[in-house]
Amino acid sequence: MDLNTARMKTLALVLAGGRGSRLKDLTDHRSKPAVPIAGKYKIIDFPLSNCINSGIRKMAVLTQYRSHTLNQHVQRGWNFLRSDFNEFIELWPAQQQTGEEWYRGTADAVYQNLKMIKATDSEYVVILAGDHVYKQD
Repeated sequence: MDLNTARMKTLALVLAGGRGSRLKDLTDHRSKPAVPIAGKYKIIDFPLSNCINSGIRKMAVLTQYRSHTLNQHVQRGWNFLRSDFNEFIELWPAQQQTGEEWYRGTADAVYQNLKMIKATDSEYVVILAGDHVYKQD
């Protein structure tokens, strides 16, 4: 299988439910991935941009803690992908899919969304932190 085919069969899960308690005032009213950077950007823009630059066009952003501003930012700023080409960025809020508990960490967030992951019919899954600032391709 060539690289382009692999990219088309890849789903990126961006874990963006973190509270970011060490950031104190910056995360009192928003999740850590929604913290502003350089004016109009937010931390979440880094992993999403890395996916686009790497050719990954199927993404799910897993949210939980105070996600309203994050949801708005993703919906308004990342709505250019084409569903007719099977490209998307979806917001997957915590839904307590496997019990009454919210996500209890990275592995649990993935586990609670296994049905949704399988429903995307992706062959590969890349799991990324939504609260890290870095460049990758």
